[in-house]
Amino acid sequence: MIFGFNTDIKHQDTVYHVQSEARESEQVLQTQVFVRGRCIGKRAISYAASANEGEVGDSHKEKMLRDQHRQVLDAIREGKLDALLDKRETPETLAAIRELEMAWLNSNSVHASGNLLMHLRVTEGGAAVEGARLTFRFARPDAAPYYAQVLTDSGGNAEMSFQVDEASLAESSVLVQANYSGRTATRKFRLRAAG
Repeated sequence: MIFGFNTDIKHQDTVYHVQSEARESEQVLQTQVFVRGRCIGKRAISYAASANEGEVGDSHKEKMLRDQHRQVLDAIREGKLDALLDKRETPETLAAIRELEMAWLNSNSVHASGNLLMHLRVTEGGAAVEGARLTFRFARPDAAPYYAQVLTDSGGNAEMSFQVDEASLAESSVLVQANYSGRTATRKFRLRAAG
């Protein structure tokens, strides 16, 4: 099994979130770059040909993915990210694609009785998306990340609850990826204590 890599990196006044993962069903190693929760570009490399010849094991794919992740981080540090990202997605092609949208409905009141409760809604072109798979990665200080999945209901809504001490909210974050019919939307939410 291959795990992904997530890194926040600041260059000048912009914080970039770099997320790399092996997309096994597509036999692709993909790195996505986000700014303020919005994907600004991707780099993807297929390993299908090598896999068909039996040349790519999990450890080799993990090394390839780690190298690709590091390459994108280096490009951000050097101010050369645009030169590294795949150019298949132009503004014109992106405008023609219906994107998934994800809204955090209860962002003002999420912590109660030792639990973090998140209500999210997934839409596509303004219409609710039923059956979108939401994958949550809850990162908190001094503990391993917690992963969970849930499907949206007929109204495009989903709910997830995590046990967490309110004092650690300011140092915690939640990365949520919505998947539906081959399309994805990823958002990173910073948390904060009430007050």
